[in-house]
Amino acid sequence: MSQAKVDAYKKEKANRKKTMARNKVKHTIAKVCVAIAGVAIVAWIGYSGVKAYDNKRPLNTIYCQTDALDDYLNGLDYSSAE
Repeated sequence: MSQAKVDAYKKEKANRKKTMARNKVKHTIAKVCVAIAGVAIVAWIGYSGVKAYDNKRPLNTIYCQTDALDDYLNGLDYSSAE
């Protein structure tokens, strides 16, 4: 081996721990980003599916007569509430 190759190897070996730690951090950050993107995509698909399902369901309208209740409430005397 030439002296230049020996010096390059020694320099790489001296920085090997820092390089490996940096690569490990980058790998972890990449995993976290992929996980967040995956969760966001699944949540978006789920939300869209529920929204589409709700839009296809027919609306049930309920009518009720409240005339008796309105008459009762209008007939109450609030002046003697004290």
